[in-house]
Amino acid sequence: MVLAICGSLVQISRLGQLKIEFARASVRTLWDTIGINEIGINGMITRSDDYVEYCRESARNARDLHDLALRGRHKKETTRRVHEHIVQAVDLRPDDVLVDIGCGDGTLLRMAGTLRVRSAIGLLATEEEVRLVRETGVDARQGLTHELPLPDAMASVVVCNNVLLIVPREKILASLREMWRIAKPGARIFIGEIPFAEPKDPTPSFQTRRELLSFLYRERGVRAWLGMLRRMAWWRLTGQAEVVRPGTVVSFYATPEEFIALANKAGLDLVRYWRHDDPDTRNNYLFRKA
Repeated sequence: MVLAICGSLVQISRLGQLKIEFARASVRTLWDTIGINEIGINGMITRSDDYVEYCRESARNARDLHDLALRGRHKKETTRRVHEHIVQAVDLRPDDVLVDIGCGDGTLLRMAGTLRVRSAIGLLATEEEVRLVRETGVDARQGLTHELPLPDAMASVVVCNNVLLIVPREKILASLREMWRIAKPGARIFIGEIPFAEPKDPTPSFQTRRELLSFLYRERGVRAWLGMLRRMAWWRLTGQAEVVRPGTVVSFYATPEEFIALANKAGLDLVRYWRHDDPDTRNNYLFRKA
Protein backbone atom coordinates (compact mmCIF):
# COMPACT_ATOMS: atom_id res chain seq x y z
CA MET A 1 0.00 0.00 0.00
CA VAL A 2 2.76 2.38 1.02
CA LEU A 3 4.78 1.46 -2.06
CA ALA A 4 1.74 2.11 -4.30
CA ILE A 5 1.21 5.53 -2.78
CA CYS A 6 4.88 6.39 -3.14
CA GLY A 7 4.78 5.25 -6.76
CA SER A 8 1.77 7.46 -7.45
CA LEU A 9 3.48 10.44 -5.86
CA VAL A 10 6.54 9.90 -8.03
CA GLN A 11 4.34 9.78 -11.15
CA ILE A 12 2.55 12.96 -10.11
CA SER A 13 5.90 14.63 -9.49
CA ARG A 14 7.18 13.57 -12.92
CA LEU A 15 3.98 14.80 -14.57
CA GLY A 16 4.34 18.13 -12.81
CA GLN A 17 7.94 18.39 -13.94
CA LEU A 18 6.92 17.64 -17.52
CA LYS A 19 4.29 20.41 -17.38
CA ILE A 20 6.90 22.85 -16.08
CA GLU A 21 9.35 21.87 -18.84
CA PHE A 22 6.60 22.20 -21.45
CA ALA A 23 5.70 25.65 -20.14
CA ARG A 24 9.34 26.71 -20.21
CA ALA A 25 9.73 25.42 -23.77
CA SER A 26 6.56 27.27 -24.84
CA VAL A 27 7.81 30.51 -23.33
CA ARG A 28 11.19 30.07 -25.00
CA THR A 29 9.45 29.52 -28.35
CA LEU A 30 7.35 32.65 -27.89
CA TRP A 31 10.43 34.55 -26.73
CA ASP A 32 12.35 33.54 -29.86
CA THR A 33 9.35 34.26 -32.11
CA ILE A 34 9.00 37.86 -31.07
CA GLY A 35 12.75 38.48 -30.96
CA ILE A 36 12.66 40.05 -27.52
CA ASN A 37 16.41 40.65 -27.51
CA GLU A 38 16.48 42.46 -30.84
CA ILE A 39 17.55 46.09 -30.88
CA GLY A 40 15.97 48.75 -33.08
CA ILE A 41 12.56 49.32 -34.59
CA ASN A 42 11.51 45.68 -34.22
CA GLY A 43 11.75 46.05 -30.47
CA MET A 44 9.58 49.13 -30.24
CA ILE A 45 6.04 49.32 -28.85
CA THR A 46 3.44 51.92 -29.82
CA ARG A 47 0.82 53.09 -27.33
CA SER A 48 -2.65 54.13 -28.44
CA ASP A 49 -5.22 55.86 -26.24
CA ASP A 50 -8.00 55.55 -28.83
CA TYR A 51 -10.81 54.42 -26.54
CA VAL A 52 -13.08 53.19 -29.32
CA GLU A 53 -10.39 50.77 -30.47
CA TYR A 54 -9.81 49.76 -26.85
CA CYS A 55 -13.51 48.91 -26.54
CA ARG A 56 -13.36 46.93 -29.79
CA GLU A 57 -10.33 45.00 -28.58
CA SER A 58 -11.93 44.36 -25.18
CA ALA A 59 -15.00 42.88 -26.85
CA ARG A 60 -12.93 40.64 -29.10
CA ASN A 61 -10.94 39.34 -26.14
CA ALA A 62 -13.81 39.20 -23.62
CA ARG A 63 -14.00 36.02 -21.55
CA ASP A 64 -16.98 37.28 -19.54
CA LEU A 65 -19.76 39.70 -20.51
CA HIS A 66 -18.82 41.88 -17.52
CA ASP A 67 -15.50 42.62 -19.24
CA LEU A 68 -17.51 45.16 -21.28
CA ALA A 69 -18.27 47.13 -18.11
CA LEU A 70 -14.56 48.07 -18.10
CA ARG A 71 -14.38 48.09 -14.30
CA GLY A 72 -12.34 44.95 -13.80
CA ARG A 73 -13.31 41.29 -13.91
CA HIS A 74 -13.82 41.00 -10.16
CA LYS A 75 -16.08 44.05 -9.75
CA LYS A 76 -19.47 42.70 -10.79
CA GLU A 77 -20.90 43.64 -7.40
CA THR A 78 -19.66 47.22 -7.84
CA THR A 79 -21.31 47.39 -11.26
CA ARG A 80 -24.60 46.12 -9.84
CA ARG A 81 -24.51 48.55 -6.91
CA VAL A 82 -23.70 51.54 -9.13
CA HIS A 83 -26.66 50.83 -11.39
CA GLU A 84 -29.03 50.30 -8.49
CA HIS A 85 -28.08 53.80 -7.32
CA ILE A 86 -28.75 55.15 -10.82
CA VAL A 87 -32.21 53.53 -10.88
CA GLN A 88 -32.98 55.29 -7.60
CA ALA A 89 -31.46 58.62 -8.69
CA VAL A 90 -33.58 58.87 -11.85
CA ASP A 91 -36.65 57.28 -10.21
CA LEU A 92 -36.99 54.80 -13.06
CA ARG A 93 -40.64 53.81 -13.58
CA PRO A 94 -42.65 51.44 -15.82
CA ASP A 95 -43.85 54.27 -18.08
CA ASP A 96 -40.29 55.42 -18.85
CA VAL A 97 -38.36 55.21 -22.12
CA LEU A 98 -34.72 54.72 -21.13
CA VAL A 99 -31.59 55.38 -23.17
CA ASP A 100 -28.32 54.19 -21.62
CA ILE A 101 -25.36 55.74 -23.42
CA GLY A 102 -22.37 53.47 -22.93
CA CYS A 103 -24.38 50.60 -21.49
CA GLY A 104 -21.36 48.36 -20.81
CA ASP A 105 -22.48 44.80 -20.14
CA GLY A 106 -26.17 45.81 -20.18
CA THR A 107 -26.73 45.69 -16.41
CA LEU A 108 -28.96 48.78 -16.36
CA LEU A 109 -30.97 47.53 -19.35
CA ARG A 110 -31.70 44.27 -17.57
CA MET A 111 -32.72 46.14 -14.42
CA ALA A 112 -35.05 48.27 -16.55
CA GLY A 113 -36.55 45.10 -17.99
CA THR A 114 -37.26 43.83 -14.49
CA LEU A 115 -39.08 47.11 -13.79
CA ARG A 116 -41.02 46.60 -17.07
CA VAL A 117 -40.19 50.03 -18.49
CA ARG A 118 -41.84 50.92 -21.78
CA SER A 119 -38.54 50.50 -23.62
CA ALA A 120 -34.82 50.50 -22.88
CA ILE A 121 -32.10 51.10 -25.46
CA GLY A 122 -28.39 50.75 -24.83
CA LEU A 123 -25.67 52.33 -26.96
CA LEU A 124 -22.11 51.09 -27.34
CA ALA A 125 -19.12 52.38 -29.27
CA THR A 126 -18.52 49.30 -31.44
CA GLU A 127 -20.48 46.59 -33.22
CA GLU A 128 -18.31 43.99 -31.49
CA GLU A 129 -19.70 45.06 -28.11
CA VAL A 130 -23.24 45.31 -29.47
CA ARG A 131 -23.21 41.70 -30.67
CA LEU A 132 -22.21 40.38 -27.24
CA VAL A 133 -24.78 42.44 -25.31
CA ARG A 134 -27.61 41.63 -27.73
CA GLU A 135 -27.12 37.95 -26.94
CA THR A 136 -28.61 38.64 -23.49
CA GLY A 137 -31.89 39.71 -25.10
CA VAL A 138 -31.65 43.49 -24.65
CA ASP A 139 -31.83 46.25 -27.26
CA ALA A 140 -28.23 47.33 -27.88
CA ARG A 141 -27.10 49.54 -30.75
CA GLN A 142 -23.90 51.12 -31.99
CA GLY A 143 -23.48 54.86 -31.47
CA LEU A 144 -21.07 57.48 -30.19
CA THR A 145 -21.92 60.15 -27.62
CA HIS A 146 -21.71 63.05 -30.09
CA GLU A 147 -23.68 61.20 -32.82
CA LEU A 148 -26.56 59.35 -31.18
CA PRO A 149 -28.52 57.27 -33.75
CA LEU A 150 -31.88 58.10 -32.15
CA PRO A 151 -34.79 60.45 -32.96
CA ASP A 152 -35.49 63.76 -31.24
CA ALA A 153 -37.38 63.92 -27.94
CA MET A 154 -37.83 60.16 -27.52
CA ALA A 155 -36.41 59.41 -24.02
CA SER A 156 -37.88 60.23 -20.63
CA VAL A 157 -34.64 59.05 -18.94
CA VAL A 158 -31.13 59.40 -20.35
CA VAL A 159 -28.18 57.81 -18.54
CA CYS A 160 -24.53 58.34 -19.41
CA ASN A 161 -22.41 56.87 -16.64
CA ASN A 162 -18.64 56.41 -16.59
CA VAL A 163 -18.46 57.45 -20.24
CA LEU A 164 -17.75 61.16 -20.75
CA LEU A 165 -14.43 60.88 -18.91
CA ILE A 166 -13.01 59.05 -21.95
CA VAL A 167 -14.58 61.35 -24.55
CA PRO A 168 -12.20 63.96 -26.02
CA ARG A 169 -12.82 67.36 -24.43
CA GLU A 170 -13.64 68.96 -27.79
CA LYS A 171 -16.61 66.58 -28.17
CA ILE A 172 -18.14 67.07 -24.70
CA LEU A 173 -20.46 69.97 -25.59
CA ALA A 174 -21.68 68.16 -28.71
CA SER A 175 -22.32 65.06 -26.58
CA LEU A 176 -24.34 67.04 -24.05
CA ARG A 177 -26.35 68.62 -26.86
CA GLU A 178 -27.12 65.16 -28.23
CA MET A 179 -28.47 64.12 -24.82
CA TRP A 180 -30.67 67.23 -24.83
CA ARG A 181 -31.83 66.44 -28.38
CA ILE A 182 -33.03 62.89 -27.69
CA ALA A 183 -34.64 63.79 -24.33
CA LYS A 184 -38.31 64.63 -23.96
CA PRO A 185 -39.25 67.89 -22.23
CA GLY A 186 -38.95 67.26 -18.50
CA ALA A 187 -36.73 64.17 -18.99
CA ARG A 188 -34.32 63.15 -16.23
CA ILE A 189 -30.72 63.02 -17.41
CA PHE A 190 -28.10 61.28 -15.26
CA ILE A 191 -24.44 61.90 -16.11
CA GLY A 192 -22.16 59.99 -13.77
CA GLU A 193 -18.54 59.62 -12.74
CA ILE A 194 -17.11 62.91 -14.00
CA PRO A 195 -13.62 63.40 -12.47
CA PHE A 196 -13.34 66.81 -10.83
CA ALA A 197 -9.52 66.90 -11.06
CA GLU A 198 -7.01 65.56 -13.53
CA PRO A 199 -6.24 61.97 -12.53
CA LYS A 200 -2.83 60.38 -12.93
CA ASP A 201 -2.63 57.70 -15.60
CA PRO A 202 -1.81 54.45 -13.73
CA THR A 203 -0.20 52.90 -16.82
CA PRO A 204 3.27 54.18 -17.68
CA SER A 205 4.43 54.52 -21.26
CA PHE A 206 6.82 51.93 -22.68
CA GLN A 207 9.25 52.18 -25.55
CA THR A 208 10.31 48.54 -25.84
CA ARG A 209 8.85 45.09 -25.46
CA ARG A 210 11.17 44.35 -22.58
CA GLU A 211 9.95 47.37 -20.58
CA LEU A 212 6.30 46.39 -21.11
CA LEU A 213 6.81 42.74 -20.19
CA SER A 214 8.81 43.66 -17.10
CA PHE A 215 6.02 45.98 -15.93
CA LEU A 216 3.31 43.35 -16.49
CA TYR A 217 5.26 40.63 -14.68
CA ARG A 218 6.02 42.93 -11.74
CA GLU A 219 2.63 44.63 -11.40
CA ARG A 220 0.04 42.25 -12.94
CA GLY A 221 1.52 38.78 -12.50
CA VAL A 222 2.46 35.80 -14.65
CA ARG A 223 -0.92 35.46 -16.42
CA ALA A 224 -0.86 39.04 -17.75
CA TRP A 225 2.81 38.61 -18.70
CA LEU A 226 2.12 35.41 -20.66
CA GLY A 227 -0.94 36.97 -22.30
CA MET A 228 1.12 39.86 -23.62
CA LEU A 229 3.88 37.49 -24.71
CA ARG A 230 1.36 35.54 -26.80
CA ARG A 231 -0.01 38.77 -28.24
CA MET A 232 3.49 39.91 -29.22
CA ALA A 233 4.11 36.57 -30.94
CA TRP A 234 0.85 36.96 -32.86
CA TRP A 235 1.80 40.49 -33.94
CA ARG A 236 5.14 39.23 -35.18
CA LEU A 237 3.73 36.20 -37.03
CA THR A 238 0.95 38.19 -38.74
CA GLY A 239 2.93 41.34 -39.39
CA GLN A 240 0.47 43.49 -37.43
CA ALA A 241 1.55 46.75 -35.83
CA GLU A 242 2.66 46.33 -32.22
CA VAL A 243 0.14 48.62 -30.52
CA VAL A 244 -0.76 48.52 -26.83
CA ARG A 245 -4.13 49.98 -25.77
CA PRO A 246 -4.22 50.26 -21.95
CA GLY A 247 -7.55 52.13 -21.82
CA THR A 248 -6.56 54.00 -18.68
CA VAL A 249 -6.24 57.59 -19.90
CA VAL A 250 -8.91 60.04 -18.74
CA SER A 251 -9.62 62.52 -21.54
CA PHE A 252 -12.15 64.73 -19.75
CA TYR A 253 -12.43 66.09 -16.22
CA ALA A 254 -14.09 69.23 -14.89
CA THR A 255 -14.88 71.02 -11.67
CA PRO A 256 -18.60 71.06 -10.79
CA GLU A 257 -18.84 74.70 -11.81
CA GLU A 258 -17.25 74.05 -15.19
CA PHE A 259 -19.34 70.99 -15.97
CA ILE A 260 -22.63 72.57 -14.89
CA ALA A 261 -21.86 75.57 -17.10
CA LEU A 262 -21.28 73.26 -20.08
CA ALA A 263 -24.52 71.40 -19.39
CA ASN A 264 -26.44 74.68 -19.09
CA LYS A 265 -24.98 75.76 -22.43
CA ALA A 266 -26.38 72.54 -23.92
CA GLY A 267 -29.84 73.33 -22.49
CA LEU A 268 -29.75 71.08 -19.40
CA ASP A 269 -30.91 72.35 -15.99
CA LEU A 270 -29.19 71.05 -12.88
CA VAL A 271 -31.29 69.21 -10.31
CA ARG A 272 -28.42 68.22 -8.01
CA TYR A 273 -24.93 66.74 -7.94
CA TRP A 274 -23.09 64.61 -5.41
CA ARG A 275 -19.78 62.83 -4.82
CA HIS A 276 -19.43 59.36 -6.29
CA ASP A 277 -18.59 56.61 -3.81
CA ASP A 278 -15.87 54.60 -5.50
CA PRO A 279 -13.74 56.22 -6.68
CA ASP A 280 -14.52 59.33 -4.64
CA THR A 281 -12.63 61.58 -7.06
CA ARG A 282 -15.68 61.85 -9.33
CA ASN A 283 -19.10 63.51 -9.24
CA ASN A 284 -22.54 62.39 -10.36
CA TYR A 285 -25.02 64.86 -11.85
CA LEU A 286 -28.76 64.83 -12.34
CA PHE A 287 -30.23 67.27 -14.88
CA ARG A 288 -33.63 67.94 -16.44
CA LYS A 289 -34.53 69.10 -19.89
CA ALA A 290 -36.67 72.18 -19.49
